[in-house]
Amino acid sequence: MTTPISVGTAPAHHPASSASRSAARHHLDQVVVASVPASHVYVRHLAPEHGPGPVRLPDPDPDHPSRSTTQRWWPPVMLDPAWAAKADFDVFHLQFGFDACSPAQLAELVGVLRDRGKPLVQTVHDLRNPHHPTRDLHDEQLAVLLAGADAVLTLTPGAAAEIRERWGREALVLPHPHVVDLDTMAAAPARRARRAGQPFRVGLHVKSLRASMDPLAILPTLVETVAALPDAVLRVDAHRDVLDADGARRDEALATYLRREADAGRLELDVHDYFSDAELWDYLASLDVSVLPYRFGTHSGWLEACRDLGTTVVAPSCGYYAEQGPVLGYVLDEERYDAASLAAAITEAHEQRPQLGAAVEERRAQRAYVARAHDELYRTLLDAVRPRTGS
Repeated sequence: MTTPISVGTAPAHHPASSASRSAARHHLDQVVVASVPASHVYVRHLAPEHGPGPVRLPDPDPDHPSRSTTQRWWPPVMLDPAWAAKADFDVFHLQFGFDACSPAQLAELVGVLRDRGKPLVQTVHDLRNPHHPTRDLHDEQLAVLLAGADAVLTLTPGAAAEIRERWGREALVLPHPHVVDLDTMAAAPARRARRAGQPFRVGLHVKSLRASMDPLAILPTLVETVAALPDAVLRVDAHRDVLDADGARRDEALATYLRREADAGRLELDVHDYFSDAELWDYLASLDVSVLPYRFGTHSGWLEACRDLGTTVVAPSCGYYAEQGPVLGYVLDEERYDAASLAAAITEAHEQRPQLGAAVEERRAQRAYVARAHDELYRTLLDAVRPRTGS
């Protein structure tokens, strides 16, 4: 039996007359969702693995809004109130992509959806935007969206509790589905078995150095700790825009430190462009441990991909990473860093080789549950706006 879904305290603002066509349609066919975005891997894996589910409109091409795209969704055309005023959909579900929208722009979008009788579902992935150096704008954006949403979702109980405390909204908690495709997941144990006898590999990927990252705070500890472990290697990856001399986001202090330590043989340094999905899975599967260098944040898709591939995650104390799944933890946030806790986590991973990954069948069952829950939520919301006929 499916667990009943509570949609929380939703604003009662949908005129039945404007919703009648869509509400009737969802009883005859699949619910049509304007999902922002549609092509992100998280959203793709909200669909059932097999069989029918909600229809998610393809992302409009930002350069040609009348055309759809499955490759590029930024900036999201669906967030344009003019698009939302005309497009044919039943439910509007916002996940990511509102970083650059002003609160006024989001309020206009909420108003358009209200006028059209289109339920708004908001999944709160980030309570603190990892790209914003301060929290002010994101707080203002969330205040608008959570006030206007008919249903609020999030990924962990801790995030739900914070949403309740800060905005008075009850969020339905649904776990993050798998990130890596299930076929690649199924092959991961055999790939790990072939690595037996190879050095213990600790990975730190600074990517393009988001505002939330503080790799220089933890790197000395990682270098010292890994050097003291038998048959262990520290690998650091970075994108060219951060480490190249002419990189658009070059960080001089980080580049100088990493080049010096690599030249001294204390770490392996790999500077490259963005990985494709296949390259990223190969990279993560080559590691025993992946360290998250975040001083603020909320949830992590990177963490989920590591779990899919059997790579142990060492996660900071900020956010709700430890509630997503089993990890090894250390203390790092905007006010504190405890080097001893990081050294202990790396040492434990080396000594114990914990198996903290997710099994394929576990992920398959989780995806089925999450897909069913979303479909039921959408239908519950549409039932609430269906015109009443009779007593």
